Amino acid sequence: SGLSDRNDADLSVESYVRDLEAVADAATTAPFVLFANGVMTTPALVYAARHPDRLTHLVLWRVAANSGDYKSPLHDQLMRMALTDWRLACESFCRAVDNWEHEEENAPMAAMMRDSVTPETWMKFETERRATWDVREYLPRIATPTLVIHPRNHPYYDQEPAKRVAAAIPGARLALVDSATVLLSESKVAAVVGEFLLGATRARPSAEHGRPSGTSIILFADIVESTATTERIGDAAFRERARSLDDRLRAIIRERGGAPIDGKLLGDGVLATFQSASDAIAAALAFGAAAASSDLQLHVGLHAGDVIREAGNVFGGAVNIASRISSLSAAGEVLVSATVRDLARTSARVTFEDRGEQEMRGVGEPVRVYAVRAEE
Repeated sequence: SGLSDRNDADLSVESYVRDLEAVADAATTAPFVLFANGVMTTPALVYAARHPDRLTHLVLWRVAANSGDYKSPLHDQLMRMALTDWRLACESFCRAVDNWEHEEENAPMAAMMRDSVTPETWMKFETERRATWDVREYLPRIATPTLVIHPRNHPYYDQEPAKRVAAAIPGARLALVDSATVLLSESKVAAVVGEFLLGATRARPSAEHGRPSGTSIILFADIVESTATTERIGDAAFRERARSLDDRLRAIIRERGGAPIDGKLLGDGVLATFQSASDAIAAALAFGAAAASSDLQLHVGLHAGDVIREAGNVFGGAVNIASRISSLSAAGEVLVSATVRDLARTSARVTFEDRGEQEMRGVGEPVRVYAVRAEE
């Protein structure tokens, strides 16, 4: 999507969502794969949340859900440079995002940028985006199978925003690739995307790509009001607390016989599987004290069902339901599905408070949930 040089051009994220809706409606009536890159991942996230019936998969490369994800000294320097030397600014921008990897591609990219937009409009776009583009509220509503890809150690694009987006989208898969560039031509990106899209058609995953599906107890937890807490204490302080809490939660999981899912890097939460419902509940209850010691609170939800294990991650409808149950829980509360309650009723030393059947986005039938109360 390009930029208009009209002075009254609408550069809001909603305008780009409307563009995407118009193009998609004109192009096809069938469900399709949506691939978005960089700043255009922001309107793509809104589209996916609003139109789950239109998508088969959502793929996000170098994702940004809010304006703060792309604030860096580099962008400030480029904006100042654009006022005095637009050509140099374009050349510098393209070489920065590519990290000087593909010299033969940088010059044509810089020429395209220079010819497509004036420096005044580019600066207007950057100012508008930084001030108003924030779509984090849409992330928990996305029901489409989602892949978030990001360079592992790019000097200008931190991986933390990608981790936060993957954490907030139920069942999303995060892939950190060893890529020095964020150009779409990078072969490592194509390979990861191909595996994600084609993997859905496999009748049975091979040993090379993952273990066959099996039944597990799934625990899903994330931090209560992480965005508000970040704004209150600052990004660096929040990340330090979140990392420390993440380490403690993973230790609790292992102590109780569970397996934390390293392929699902939630950033401000954790995903784990257990073979025993009572062990999973014991771990979930222990989460409360660990979170309190970090001055944080958690949403925690558990469900049981078949999962597919592949590339250090787990997939399937049961994972999505566990995430939905977690989002229903109050701060510091543990909610479980009726399936988990039935499995643990005679083995876990807890009581269960019926919360009734709950409608969940992307789930065909209501799910009965119970709040867990530890016995004195």
